[in-house]
Amino acid sequence: MFFFLLKLILLYFVTIIIIRSLGKSAFAQLTAHDLAGIFFVISLATGPVITDNFGYTITGLIVVGLVHIGFSRLMLFNGLDRIFVGKPTIVIKHGKLVRENLKETHFTLSEILSKVREEGHPDISLIDYAIIEPSGGISIIPHQDIAPVTPAQLDIETSYNGLPIAVVIEGRIQHRNLQLINKDEQWLKGELADAGYPDRSHIFYAAVRDDDYSLMVDTGTGNIGDK
Repeated sequence: MFFFLLKLILLYFVTIIIIRSLGKSAFAQLTAHDLAGIFFVISLATGPVITDNFGYTITGLIVVGLVHIGFSRLMLFNGLDRIFVGKPTIVIKHGKLVRENLKETHFTLSEILSKVREEGHPDISLIDYAIIEPSGGISIIPHQDIAPVTPAQLDIETSYNGLPIAVVIEGRIQHRNLQLINKDEQWLKGELADAGYPDRSHIFYAAVRDDDYSLMVDTGTGNIGDK
């Protein structure tokens, strides 16, 4: 059992390192070769730990779960986080591609240009920074002179519209969400009845805004009621 668990933990960490070495592109898009690479790494890693012993299997699952939880806690330390999770990589800086960093991510130039276009930025010269995150996603910061203008920049006061809290989903009352707004089932039934919906089984979706408790009801027929 001891050698089985030791082998299990060792393969767990080796697998993480190998998948990390595949590059951020493997996490971002899963092309055919990325998917094949991850599949074979996982298959080869799990092969040596396959066992017909039920006790070994249960113990192995518990140990992997505990190791994963402990490993996640260790990621709070910057040193380990950079090794096993990675760090953001700047691929466009002040409108110009950073070729050295691009190679590090394992993204091709065409793939980067495609991802930038998908984010609504066809002209890289108008991008201040484009950063590939450890997860493989891309964050784009456009030049300030083309960035969307905010109400704060125009000195315009805006009112809070409230967050819609779902209280009925497919005819079922969401009691936990009602507790969030300090309301109960009786209050909701009264509000629905006042709005002309005494039978909640006909309600596909209903939400209450947390600022003024206004009710929005969707019966799933394309008509949305607001009270």
